[in-house]
Amino acid sequence: MRTIVVSDLHLGSGGDIDLLRRPELREVLWAEIQGANEVVLLGDVVELRDRPLAEALELARPFFDELGSAIGAGSVVVVPGNHDHHLLDDWLERRGLEGAGPLGVEQRVPVQSGPLAQLIAGMGETPIELAYPGAWLRPGVYATHGHYLDRHLTVPTFERLAVAAVERVLGGPREVSDEPGSPGDSGSASVEDYERTLAPVYAFLFALAQAGSAGGRLGGANPSARVWQALGGGYGRAAKFRGWLLGTVALPGAVGVANRLGLGPVRSDLSPGTITRAGLEAIGEVTHRLGIDADHLIFGHTHRRGPMRAETGWRMPEGTRLWNTGSWVYAPGLVGRTAADSPYWPGTVAVLENDGPPELHHLLDDRSRTELRG
Repeated sequence: MRTIVVSDLHLGSGGDIDLLRRPELREVLWAEIQGANEVVLLGDVVELRDRPLAEALELARPFFDELGSAIGAGSVVVVPGNHDHHLLDDWLERRGLEGAGPLGVEQRVPVQSGPLAQLIAGMGETPIELAYPGAWLRPGVYATHGHYLDRHLTVPTFERLAVAAVERVLGGPREVSDEPGSPGDSGSASVEDYERTLAPVYAFLFALAQAGSAGGRLGGANPSARVWQALGGGYGRAAKFRGWLLGTVALPGAVGVANRLGLGPVRSDLSPGTITRAGLEAIGEVTHRLGIDADHLIFGHTHRRGPMRAETGWRMPEGTRLWNTGSWVYAPGLVGRTAADSPYWPGTVAVLENDGPPELHHLLDDRSRTELRG
């Protein structure tokens, strides 16, 4: 059994930063996929925040059509993330009408209708199913997009502060201490708890994208960036360079205000090391609260592939090893000069064989910045 895990393709992104819209780069991925039994698309496969839905689906369709041929007799599992959370709406609505029970850490359902059914229409007889919020790929190996980590992040992204604001509006128990830098309490949480506070943010940003005009993004930026600008957020040089691809980063001066308003704790340190540690601590918190007892946890979302060679800090205290599949997005402010010095270089997949730990294969490390820019 050979499984390929790939995340954060963001097909249909504005600015043509989504590399797998380019046929010559898709061929690199197809070569890796050949002979695999299963391909897991681990979230943010389609960018549904930059342009109207129909246009985004049209731009993403060639990828799915070719995927069906590349995988041959294998199967495909789609695990939506925050940017393509709308792919779940049809199924979640049916669950609600049927009075289904609470969501667990893995639900697998056939694709019957909705936008995803349109996307896979050209995949022939390839078996494909939806899994959410994650999937057990084999005993001891769990994969999820990782967007639930926004609830515990200490980096002041738009989504982190928006989720905190939703929590204040909805009420209920606080999940994180009010003291900046505190690791928070050690309680548990359910999938329903995370969806309750995150889904309204995703729905809002998707709705804003539908108000855009076909052929381009409204206002020249995605909804997260537009809203953050309207609220007075900024794009300081450090924030621009480090980026933090979960959403637009606040200026350090906004951190104190956010903490005083009870939207924290968040920190003003936006150094690359701090951002990496914050993401790992946050996904560790999600794993602990949901009671995911795994030897290995594969996630995406942060676009920060890892662990890199000889890199430490990717093992939780309970022993779970963390693996991040990076992205297939060209972000010039993040990638660095060469693949060797950049944890944000695109083109990573996780490969899972019958036994042994996951392996990260970096498929575009032999490309130059010029080649990636296209």
